[in-house]
Amino acid sequence: MSGTGAWLSNTAGWLVSLVRFADEATPFQEKPAKETPSTPAPAVIAGDEPVSAPACVPEGMVVYAIGDVHGRADLLESLISIIREDAGKTEATPRLVMLGDYVDRGFQSRQVIDLLMSDKVSGFETVCIKGNHEAAMLKFYEDVEHGPEWANYGGRETLVSYGVRPPRSLSLNEEWHEAHARFRECLPEDHLHFLRSLELSVRIGDYGFVHAGIKPGRAFDDQQEHDLLWIRDEFLKAGEREDVIVVHGHTPADDAYSDNRRINVDTGAYFSGRLTAVRLENEQMSFLKTR
Repeated sequence: MSGTGAWLSNTAGWLVSLVRFADEATPFQEKPAKETPSTPAPAVIAGDEPVSAPACVPEGMVVYAIGDVHGRADLLESLISIIREDAGKTEATPRLVMLGDYVDRGFQSRQVIDLLMSDKVSGFETVCIKGNHEAAMLKFYEDVEHGPEWANYGGRETLVSYGVRPPRSLSLNEEWHEAHARFRECLPEDHLHFLRSLELSVRIGDYGFVHAGIKPGRAFDDQQEHDLLWIRDEFLKAGEREDVIVVHGHTPADDAYSDNRRINVDTGAYFSGRLTAVRLENEQMSFLKTR
């Protein structure tokens, strides 16, 4: 039996319980806001043909930035293969930027982190950025009281991926204390180190890479962690260009979105089955997708 098959077999009972709970509890998860662009005629790119980019990266470099994965290791592995094939066609040095939210909602959170620490990303200069879901996961690791809140963000699915039976209750009770203790036992030390070592942002050329966005009117290097992980409407609806072109995820859209301020590559992988990366080289950009 394959690794994926064994994992599914071992967790089948929990999945049935989780589905039954989802039918009984409302809401089971937060519903992520979908992006409604406020600017006219946005540049939404459906294909992979290069177009003019709103900024540039240093010469001799090609950057791939991947949006929110949310427990879809299968899609991430497919997209990395696509990126690796594409990178083999250029002499430029490939850099891989992961934009956060590797965990929750999908049932392969542990496998996503395993993949990001594996040799499958070797050959890339890789930067992994922290998302609000990694922050929530770490808060639960440190304090059981954050468990029910994390459950609303999709934390139960992450617990399942680490072999921890998820509590049924949305209120703090003994089940949550048991799950917390078990989670601290099951989370590998290298996974904890990975989560604690995530970057908040990275600047490459004229681009700033973050999870959610930035506070309008504040320099990129002066941004606060909460805004980088959680901001939404204030950033999305701002009109003025900042000191960088922001490449981000956090707010799922039907397709990748670009204007003269920002590029959004969150295409709702966990429910759409489509994981997206933007490819940036010189003054051009294109998009690579799993489907």
